[in-house]
Parts: sequence; structure tokens; C-alpha cells
Amino acid sequence: MAAEGAVSFSLHKIEYLITREWDVLSGIDNEVDGLRHEFETINVLLREADTKGGINEQLNVWIKQVRDLAYDIEDVLDMFAFHTAKSSTLFPEFLQFIKRRPIASLIQDINIKLRGTRETRERYHDINSSSCYVPENHTYLYPRIASLYVDEADIVGIEEPRNSLIQWAVDEEPNLKVKFVVGMGGSGKTLLVKKVFEGLKSRFDCSAWIPLSQSNKKDELLLTMMKRFFDSTREQIPPEFFTVSLVQLMDKLRGYLQDKKYLIVFDDLWSKDVWESIKYALPNKKHGRIIITTQRGDIANFCSHNSSVSIFNLQPLSSDNAQELFYKKVFPLTNECPAGLVEWSKKLLNQCEGLPLGIVAIGNILSNTDKTADAWRKLHDSLGSELGTEGCLSSTLDVLSVSYNDLPYYLKYCLLYFSIFPEDYAIKRRKLIRLWVSEGLIKEVIGKSLEEVAEDYLTELIQRKLVLVNETDFDGKAKSCRLHHLLHKIILSKSHEENFCRVSKGPMMSLNERVRRLSINETCFNMFQKKFPRARSLFMFGMEMLTHSVSQTILSSFSILKVLDLEGSPLDKFPTAITNLILLKYLSLRNTNIRKLPNSIKKLQNLETLDLKLTFVTELPKNAIKLKKLRHLLIYHYNTNNQIQGFKAPKRIGGLLSLQKLSFIKAASGDDHGIMVKALGNMTQLRKLGITDLKEKDGKNLCLSIGNMNNLQSLDVASINEDEFLDLNSMLNPPKLLQRLCFRGRLQEIPVWVSSLHDLVRVRLKWSRLETSPIDALEDLPNLLELQLLDAYDGKDLVFRPGKFKTLEVLELESLNNLEVVKIEKGALSSLVKLVTKQCQNLKMFPKGIEKLSHLREFHLYDMPEKLVNGLQKNGGKFRHLVRHIPIISSYSLESSGYWKAKDLS
Repeated sequence: MAAEGAVSFSLHKIEYLITREWDVLSGIDNEVDGLRHEFETINVLLREADTKGGINEQLNVWIKQVRDLAYDIEDVLDMFAFHTAKSSTLFPEFLQFIKRRPIASLIQDINIKLRGTRETRERYHDINSSSCYVPENHTYLYPRIASLYVDEADIVGIEEPRNSLIQWAVDEEPNLKVKFVVGMGGSGKTLLVKKVFEGLKSRFDCSAWIPLSQSNKKDELLLTMMKRFFDSTREQIPPEFFTVSLVQLMDKLRGYLQDKKYLIVFDDLWSKDVWESIKYALPNKKHGRIIITTQRGDIANFCSHNSSVSIFNLQPLSSDNAQELFYKKVFPLTNECPAGLVEWSKKLLNQCEGLPLGIVAIGNILSNTDKTADAWRKLHDSLGSELGTEGCLSSTLDVLSVSYNDLPYYLKYCLLYFSIFPEDYAIKRRKLIRLWVSEGLIKEVIGKSLEEVAEDYLTELIQRKLVLVNETDFDGKAKSCRLHHLLHKIILSKSHEENFCRVSKGPMMSLNERVRRLSINETCFNMFQKKFPRARSLFMFGMEMLTHSVSQTILSSFSILKVLDLEGSPLDKFPTAITNLILLKYLSLRNTNIRKLPNSIKKLQNLETLDLKLTFVTELPKNAIKLKKLRHLLIYHYNTNNQIQGFKAPKRIGGLLSLQKLSFIKAASGDDHGIMVKALGNMTQLRKLGITDLKEKDGKNLCLSIGNMNNLQSLDVASINEDEFLDLNSMLNPPKLLQRLCFRGRLQEIPVWVSSLHDLVRVRLKWSRLETSPIDALEDLPNLLELQLLDAYDGKDLVFRPGKFKTLEVLELESLNNLEVVKIEKGALSSLVKLVTKQCQNLKMFPKGIEKLSHLREFHLYDMPEKLVNGLQKNGGKFRHLVRHIPIISSYSLESSGYWKAKDLS
């Protein structure tokens, strides 16, 4: 429930502040306990309201009052912490004493207001209990109901998925099989499955179409199933079916289906408990076919652990099909768009991103709108308003909001966080996770770090089809993600309603002092003439004219800021005003031109993330070791040769015991005793370590330090130059959780301990120049997905033996200057999807056995011998027959500009 979520989130935030952030607040326990009690009572009232019927306008007003009071509490606690930290160097004990009284009084005042709002609500409920009921809003059902009766002529783009589902359903396997059809709201799941159902039901002895809701009762569902089965066979249901217990009803249903071929569709599943209970009423060993439509991909994934259950992810319409559907709706007579409207039709279709619901809804509006560019422009520019409750696209709002309303409160606010970013902005997964943690949006889970819990949150939002994966990493995880354009507009509106974030897009934007998160999408500095005493987060996008003096002025408008993201701003000097933001937890100056950090950085005692990637900072001030709460320290850039340049760290950096991610730190020059490298061993919480400029003599000390990092998942080690050896053979206790490993430097051999790393998914070797093949040490790694060999081997041949590298999906061979032959024996590289060969000038022929790699989908050749590239030509290439099963084949030549020019050989 959205209302309960608002209050639950407020309670979570208060608990977070009290227990995790501000230990200076001891001594006001009674006042805090009173707050907890009031919020818990309010939550009970909200749950009762939800059970008895929906939310009316009076309840909405009350919820807003409660949320504002919760914000007031957060403000009081943060302001107290700010002033206490600011004054802590002068008579700290005295200050704590005199400041506890005012804060206690302020909390008492808020508590009185909370109690008053709660008592008002209780009186209202008692007097008007009968009138509080609001019928459940079924508006969102209309598109689903309408989709059951769409004419065949109006259907576009379902032929392929329909044929696939029908083929799955009619095979002769006698056992029960279940197919989840998963897609975001409005993607056409009901329409698709209805057409499949109508085409299939005559081939089964009995069939049932069961529409579900978010409040199904198990006995009612079972009776509905039975009724549908008897209707399909034109039989009468025996009267005793209506008087038996739930278990007896399940037994009777199993008995009825025991000797039948049956087909069931459950449309719009929202709870795994519904399926988990109903499935026991279905015989396992008979020819049953179950199709379940759902937006809850997380439920589908949970259930698919059973071998009889599979998932069909419904994809958006292709651009051609989307255009065809759009033209059918807007121009039903001609199905053609006038030349003057083509540009605006493309812009509107881009907003729909292949979502049939949006295409049909916008098409229906335009069919009754003037066919002028100005009218279409107005609709395009006002889509956000039209997606409101009173807008022309309110039915689309209802459908897309169902998934949002179904979220638990902590996922709601993680989804609202996307409103901070521009509509087309693809945010990096790791950045998003760090931001969620810094904002206090993540609940603690025993046995997991906050970042790991945040990973789970993002995975669930993706599986629920609310967050789109924009770019996928080699291991299948999201590398970056975003929202669907239409959903982004809805989330932006909800964020505004919740006072979660305000997005400023121009000088006419009005902002008040109660703004809590501020996202600036256009340069406009006059708004910073006012103060923002309650703002927690500031993001600036597209700041082309942000000078040092202007940034100083802007930042002086804030006091209790916790998140500051100025990524990509044209700053060339660190704004010292930042160091006055002493509650700051997240600071990103990534991709700016700053070169130095001030000594006053030590004032940011609460900083958890310091992101200076792609800046020119080369050294961390000595007093930065006082930033004891740092969890993520990212400082590096690339030189003109595209090589990573790390930063010089204080020798005592090992005192930052909370660090989870450290990249890229330089092994200290002039540190003859290896003090800094040894100190790294204190960082037992590290998940990722990147270290550059390592000398051979420091290898043993590094091995000793890494041996203490039991949580390490990513290790990147680079020698001081290409000719320096990496001595990493003395690892006695290698980190068992290591997943990503990169060595950049000469190797005598691959360290023996590498072969024992069960969880390794990526190995990258550069400049290794091994004299013996690295294949022997790596071929039995059970989870290896990607292997990159870059100037890593000086031999003439590489042999991949039968049955080895079973899981490898990506193989890159680059600058192997002596390599002449690559041999892939039968059964080797059986899962390979992508093969890259780059600048291997002595390679005499293509990998022997490439024709046996049945899963290979991509083959890329960079600056490879001309005779090999010519041999792949479609007409007459002598090697063409070896690669004809590969869908994507490309060759690349290096131009004088330094860019690669691609040629499609597919």
C-alpha cells in the first residue's frame, strides 16, 4: 500500500539515523521511543484502512501530514548532528549537554503533533467508518479486458511469439509443463496468450481461462478452475464440490484431471503463494499445459527452478511493427503517415519504446486530433501531464502504476530515485547502488553488506519489469539501467507528489525551501539565490558553464547535504565550499578537470564514497586517512596510451578499515620497506582492489596483504612498467570469493593458486609474455566466462583440449605476436558466444575447429592479416564455409584518426 509505505519508510529513516548515524543523540531515548510508538500505531491504522477499502481524499491529506512530520523529525536530527559536528572541537561535552535539551523539546513538539493527527484520524474513523470504504479501482483492468476482444486485423507483431508458445504446448511430452509469459504492464501478454488459448483449447480434453487479481482466495480459485473445466466440456458440476474442504477440493480436482489432457491460463499473477498452493491440485504425470501471464518476473524466476517450468520474456514490438500498429490506429483508412508528420510520429513512437499499450493509447488520441505538426508537438510535449489522473492517458497511468503500487515501500523509494536522472539517462549499476546506500534506502540484512542487499533490490526491480537493462556486462548482470520513457514520466510525477525530488529544467521552475533532493537539468544559477536548508541531495546534469566561483556560491546554499554529484561538470578546481558540507556521505567529481584535493577534505568525516575517476588527481592528502567511514575510494585516469594511472596514497592508508573498493592505488615509490603495501592487509572488508606501479620486490608483501582479504571479489594488479615482473607466487591464502582477476605485467608463469579459484568468472592477462601456454592453468576453472589474453603469450600455438573451458563465453586474443595456430579440439569451448582476434599478425589460418562451435554468435577481427579477412568474404571466400553458422562477423581496420573502421562480413 502506497500510504503505509510512506510512513514505513519514514520510520525506517528515523531508526537509521538514530541507530546507524548519529551516536551523539544519546540521552533523548524517551523522546525517540515516543516517536516509534506513534509511527507504529499510525501504520496499524493504515493497514486497517487498506483492508477495509482503498484510500479516500481525507486519508490522503492525513498521510501527507504524517509524512511532513516525519520529514521534520529527520530535519531536526540532521541539523542537530550538523551543528554538533561543526562545534565539536570546542567544549564538546558542554555543547552536547546544552544541545540535547532543545532537540528533545523539538521532538516532543513533533510528537504532540503526531499524536494529534493520529487522534484526529481515529475519531474520523470511528464516526465515519461506514463511509470510509472506497471501492477498489479497476480502471487498470480495462485495457486487459479490451485486449480479449481485439479484432485479428488490429493485431501486430505477435505471430512469432504465438507460434513459439503453440509449438511448446502441443509437443507430445506427457508430463505437466508450465510457461510463464513475463512482460511489463501494457506489453500485450493477455492479448498474446488469449490468441494462443483460442487456437489451442480444441486440442485438449478440457481448458480453463482464469483471470487473477491481487486478492485471490485459494478455494475460490479452485472452484473457478473446476467451473471453467466443466463449462469447456459442457458437464454439470456435482453439488458436493461446493461443500468440501480445501484439501478435499484439491483431491477432487486432481482426480478429475487424472486421465485428461488439460490447458489452463492464469492471467495476471501477482503472488507466488497463489501458484504454490494451486499447483498441488494438478497431476504431474499427465499431459497438462499451464500458461501464466505476469509482470512479476521475480516470481517466474523463483518458480523456474523446477525443470517443468520455463519462462517466455515478451519483448517490445520492433520499430517496424510499432510503426505499423501506430499507423493503423491514427490512419485507419490508409495506414500511411503524411510526410509532414513523419518526424513527430517517430518522436511519439520513441516515447512508447515498443509498448503496445502506449502506442494504442496515443494512436487513439491522435486519431481524433488535428493532423498537424503543431497538434502532435503539443501532445508530445505534454505527455507527462496527460499521464496524470485527469489526463487523456490516465488508463495507461493505471496500468503502469499497478506494478509500482505492488512494491514494498523500500523498493518504491529505490524506484523513485530514478526520477533524479534525465529521461534518457542510463545510470551505471554500481553508481546507483552506492547512491542508494548513501541515501539510507537500504535495509540491513544479517550476513550481507548494504551493497549486496542493494544488488538484490535492483535485481528484483529488473525482474519485475520496472527497470530496463540498458547495457549488460559479460556475466549477464546489468551494467547500466534506466526506466521506460512513459514510466519515467509517471515516476517523476509521483516523486513530486511525495516531495522526494524536484527536477529543475529551466529558470521558470519554482523551488521552495522544503526541497529534499534537487536535480538540475539545465544551467540556471538564479535559483541559488535562496537557501535550501532541508536539501539532502544535489545532482547537476549538463552544466556547461559551471565555474569555480559559481560552484562556491551554489554550494553555500546548502548545509546538511549528504549526496553531491557534479559528474561531468567543467570544474578545474576543487570547490572548497564542499568541505563545509560535513554531513556529506557521497561525493562525485568524476570526469571533471580538478587536479588536487585540499587538506580540508578531512572535515568530511561522514564521507562513504569519494569518486574522482577520470580526473587529474594524482595524490591523496595525508590527512585523508581521517575519513574513517570511507567505503568506496575511486581515483584514476587514463594516459595517452590508454593505460590506467593510479594515485599516490599516504603510507597509513591501511587505517581506512571500512573500505570495500579501492582503485587504483600506486605502490608507493621510494617505499623501500613496502610499508604501504603491507598496510593494505588491514583492509579486510575490501571487495575490490586495484593497484598499479608494483615492483617485483613488493610482490610477496602484496600476497601477504591479499591473504587477509577474505571478502575480495576483484583484483587488478599492474607492474610499474611492461618489462617488470609480477612476483605473485607466494600466495598462501588466496581469496576464495575472487571473481575477477587482472594481471598487467610480466609473468614467469601463472601463479598456481589461480587454478584453485572456483568462483573466477573473468581473467585478463596483459604484458605477461608467458613462454608456456596459459591454457593448462585456466582450462578447468568451472565458472570462467571471459578470458582475455593481451600480449600474454609468446608461443606459436594455443590448443584448447576436448571438454575444457566448458563455461567460457568470451575469448579475446590480442597482440600474440608469435601465434601461428589456434586449435579447438572437439568438445572444447562448447559455450563460446563471442570470439575476438586482434593484431595477431602471424596467425596463418582461422582457429581450427571454429566450425564446431555451435553457440558462437560473434566473430570480430581487428587489424588481422588481409588474406584471412578476404577468406571470409561472402562470395568466394575460401574460409567462408567454416563460419557460415556465425550470425555476426566483422572486421576492423585502424584509421589515421585512431578510430577503428568496421566492415560487416556477416
